[in-house]
Amino acid sequence: MAAHRIPVNSSHERNGRPGPKRRRPGRWGVHAGIVLVLFVAACGDSTDSVTDPGPGPGPGPGPPPPPPVAVAAVEVTPQESLVEVGAWVQLAAVARDAEGNALPDRTVTWASADPAVATVTPNGRAEGVATGWTTVTAESEGKADTASVTVVHAPVTLVGAGDIADCATLDDEATADLLDTIPGTVFTLGDNAYEDGTPDEFDTCYDPTWGRHKDRTFPAVGNHEYHTAGAAGHFAYFGAAAGDPTRGYYSYELGAWKIVVLNSNAGKVSVAAGSEQEQWLRAELSSDPRLCTLAYWHHPRFSSGFHGDDETYQALWQALYDGGSDVVLTGHDHHYERLAPLSDAGELDPAGGIRQFVVGTGGRLLRPAPFPRPHSEVRDSETFGVLQFTLRHDSYDWEFVPVAGQTFTDQGSGACH
Repeated sequence: MAAHRIPVNSSHERNGRPGPKRRRPGRWGVHAGIVLVLFVAACGDSTDSVTDPGPGPGPGPGPPPPPPVAVAAVEVTPQESLVEVGAWVQLAAVARDAEGNALPDRTVTWASADPAVATVTPNGRAEGVATGWTTVTAESEGKADTASVTVVHAPVTLVGAGDIADCATLDDEATADLLDTIPGTVFTLGDNAYEDGTPDEFDTCYDPTWGRHKDRTFPAVGNHEYHTAGAAGHFAYFGAAAGDPTRGYYSYELGAWKIVVLNSNAGKVSVAAGSEQEQWLRAELSSDPRLCTLAYWHHPRFSSGFHGDDETYQALWQALYDGGSDVVLTGHDHHYERLAPLSDAGELDPAGGIRQFVVGTGGRLLRPAPFPRPHSEVRDSETFGVLQFTLRHDSYDWEFVPVAGQTFTDQGSGACH
């Protein structure tokens, strides 16, 4: 007997029961299924069945940015500067376009034409190195501007008095104590060691007091020094700082100033017109280009003190006035006095006159000023002290500094001619 294979899914019987008849699917049935799937996909929740591709591509790249505006000029301010040695001045540079608009984002480089006179930092700070003149340049993208920088001397201090050391008093010690606290150059106005300017008096009276500042002292010689022949004690003690012993006059430079030290001992060295000293003085003044000049010696040309005005020194005063000098310091009368700027004839001359001070307050003794002269502005006969100057490149300040326990003072300022 032949065997018959019956399919498991036969429509004739399933689990012993006749199954439903199967209809062979026709062509339209298959198509209908496809349509149904598409219909469901289209009508169902798109977030569950379709992936969102996101936004489409943006617009394409735009035109390239315009090139940077060109630097048309550089402007430096200030155009002229004056700075002291060791100090600085801030310069500023601005790059500008052709319309004059500032271009703050541009790089600026700085350079000094002479770094030995003034240097300049990357941010435009010009620093004074030595006296002179130079230019500083700021450059940006090939454009540049320059500014001039003039470097002048820094202020210096000059301090002192006359009629100083006496072993019989303590007031010279008190004025020497003032010098201990004041830096700078020390002047003396003569009669530096009483009574006779002997070597012993310099060693025992002057040296322990003002002698503490010998290394920074430039002295003038007084009449008491010549009580010793040739003022030998004076010249031996101070050495080269006192000048040629046969003359006793000399000059030196201090900051921006010309300092002239004269010998007013007329019986020892002539002070007359045409004398060697007067001719030397005129030559010194005419050959020096400095704006400011200060001279000092022992005997005053003008004074309200016991010695009063003394025409003996008119030729020296005339030479100083003709040379445009600014300040004269003297001693001999033992008080402090400041006079207004005076002409060659001793008349008031605010514009071109010489201002004279009498500073016989170094320690020996004090005397009244019984004969007030015209144009005497300040006088004091009760206070020992020193006169301190701050000498600037075109001006000066003064201050009388009293010894401890005293209150009198005098201060002010003036401009060089």
